[in-house]
Amino acid sequence: MFVPFLIMLREGLEAALIVSLIASYLKRTQRGQWIGVMWIGVVAAAALCLALGIFINETTGEFPQKEQELFEGIVAVIAVFILTWMVFWMRKVSRNVKGQLEQKVDEALHSRGNHGWALIFMVFFAVAREGLESVFFLLAAFQQDVGIMPPLGAMLGLGTAIVLGFLLYWGGIRLNLAVFFKWTSLFILLVAAGLAAGAVRAFHEAGLWNHFQDIAFDLSNVLTTHSLTGTLLEGIFGYQEAPSVSEVAMYFIYLIPVLVLFFMPPRLSVQATNNIR
Repeated sequence: MFVPFLIMLREGLEAALIVSLIASYLKRTQRGQWIGVMWIGVVAAAALCLALGIFINETTGEFPQKEQELFEGIVAVIAVFILTWMVFWMRKVSRNVKGQLEQKVDEALHSRGNHGWALIFMVFFAVAREGLESVFFLLAAFQQDVGIMPPLGAMLGLGTAIVLGFLLYWGGIRLNLAVFFKWTSLFILLVAAGLAAGAVRAFHEAGLWNHFQDIAFDLSNVLTTHSLTGTLLEGIFGYQEAPSVSEVAMYFIYLIPVLVLFFMPPRLSVQATNNIR
């Protein structure tokens, strides 16, 4: 439940910040009449992502066992790439995201033809990007942790992000977004490492990967996945009490390089937008 909550909180907050920045800029430049048009793009993007997620989730249950394991492995790999890209993209563009959005709004409203459609498509693609990232991660998360709690966590995270977005727009709260995105990014990289190891396990169960399947270590007598702590670690970080050598190797093959890149100082001073209204 916690991982879907955090991912949807972060992704939802990114989308909420985009919408908040666009609405604030339209209002500040005396173009508030376009805010209603902006919401058309937001709703259309949300509807597309929701429909896509439901369609994929419903159709994959009809696969035979091996094909379903293969699909789960592919989804996990996609989720790892998306989560990693999301972390480093935000790290790169956070300093200039406000200016970039304002420039795109100006270009959309000054374009030839129907300005409303240009603004709708601009907002649609900006929000849909965040939504599609969430769809593939949630598919991977729901496959690892079944039941009602992961979807409930995702909905709570999204609801919290929407409330925070409105409060930021109205100026009711101030958040240190640099700190928020830094620590959630680190957490997301640990989650992605668990997904990478889980993808290897899924490919083995699908019959595609049968190398290095010896047990690396067995912690079943110390921290079993049937305990509360073990269940939480399994749901959050993909913990396995008796992982194979290939799972452990993939975990560190992914995690070590991304952590080195994450903690390396950026070429330019990157400062996240704080106290956004």
